[in-house]
Amino acid sequence: MEKLHPIMFAGTGSDVGKSIIAAAFCRIFRQDGYCPAPFKAQNMALNSYATPEGLEIGRAQAVQAEAAGVPCHTDMNPLLLKPSSDHTSQVVLNGRPIGNRDAYDYFRAEGRDELRREVCAAYDRLSARYNPVVMEGAGSISEINLRDTDLVNLPMALHAGADVILVGDIDRGGVFASVYGSLLLLRPHERERIKGILINKFRGDIRLFEPGIKMLEELCGIPVVGVVPYYKEIYIEEEDSLALATKSVQAELGKVNIAVVLLRHLSNFTDFNVLERDPRIHLFYTNNTDELAKADIILIPGSKSTLADLHELRRNGVAQAIIRAHREGTTVMGICGGYQMMGQEVCDPDHVEGEIERLPGLGLLPVSTHMTGVKVTRQVRFQLSTVNCQLLEGYEIHMGTTVPTQGAPTSPLNLLEDGRTDGYIVDRTCMGTYIHGILDNAPFIDFLLEPFADKLADAGKSFDYHQFKEEQYDKLADHVRSHVDLPLIYKILTTHD
Repeated sequence: MEKLHPIMFAGTGSDVGKSIIAAAFCRIFRQDGYCPAPFKAQNMALNSYATPEGLEIGRAQAVQAEAAGVPCHTDMNPLLLKPSSDHTSQVVLNGRPIGNRDAYDYFRAEGRDELRREVCAAYDRLSARYNPVVMEGAGSISEINLRDTDLVNLPMALHAGADVILVGDIDRGGVFASVYGSLLLLRPHERERIKGILINKFRGDIRLFEPGIKMLEELCGIPVVGVVPYYKEIYIEEEDSLALATKSVQAELGKVNIAVVLLRHLSNFTDFNVLERDPRIHLFYTNNTDELAKADIILIPGSKSTLADLHELRRNGVAQAIIRAHREGTTVMGICGGYQMMGQEVCDPDHVEGEIERLPGLGLLPVSTHMTGVKVTRQVRFQLSTVNCQLLEGYEIHMGTTVPTQGAPTSPLNLLEDGRTDGYIVDRTCMGTYIHGILDNAPFIDFLLEPFADKLADAGKSFDYHQFKEEQYDKLADHVRSHVDLPLIYKILTTHD
């Protein structure tokens, strides 16, 4: 195939839909016979993923790689910031944590050259293997107070020689000012990289906006390459947990009700996406004690700050509500930080997470957790210890070690392919695991739902999440393809400056 220029989708601001648009083009280029790969130099997210090499990247780039049909790699997201408070983040470089940094210190000019060399080298390696590289910017391209230290937007596009498509969100209003103003704030050599404008999240009659397209093109001197309508009935993993606020918060009749405890520092919420799509299940997110009491199954998710969230659960009565619900027959399962919270205690004598050195856990599992500064990141294959089934797949991203308390029997939930064990199971109503993605495996969901067979008599067979995701990527690509001028985009990507 002919070599295409790299393409960057940069935004007039945050949450304009760059990540989803980039995923769509990863699938479009794949459908058209190319071998694309995603790239975002720096991502800030609590949702992360373990690569086949056991290294950590932002979940959004793993999703985009999945849309492109290629294995994810740290070169696709060499710099990941995982917020641990309003002002500090854990910095993950090339898949490995290098420490916590205060936001002010991180964005100072000192030390940026080293990070810039690392992200540029990652891009160069990726570009040598894939065609084209589909790049994603971060936030706004015109944050002029940060542009001298920017690693991810136009400095990266200039390094790559990328053609930049500026994405504006019309759903918020003010799209003309945001697009035109963003371009005016760029320096001339930066403005030259902007080759097109894409309007995203359009609602209503496109005929009313057609004069606006011409006005934008005349004002900006570059073409509008597409107006993509707001879509429904296409399900792609969201990048951050802000979307959880729009999800259901109450139990429903006629299905297995599964409540995810809404933690303040909830991470890897994509663990539960499959449950939203399974027709046998009604999933809802809540920290309301009355709603938790209505659940058939309570899931305690991962957390970026396990001890702080455990302290909050004790303060707001949710811990007592979970214990009471389990005593009355509700299944309780914890994943990663949630697994740690279900034990007898969580200890942090070295202050890995913060000032709290020890808290009693929920006491549902006879295990104890000791926080350590070493982060475990790896993909795993495993079987359930209590049920004969095929090998399942998932990944671990956690700090801390969890072991049975003195005198407690050994009772792992999972047997790993390499001979190790994972998690703990008391019985079918009480279990915990470190494995993210465990719920993406249909046999495990069947195992979880089996005690509720009386509710599932007419619910049909297991849900194939992998097939579902592939269908959604194709639907997304079809949606975007039908609303952009793809021949013009290919012309832009093959025209030499």
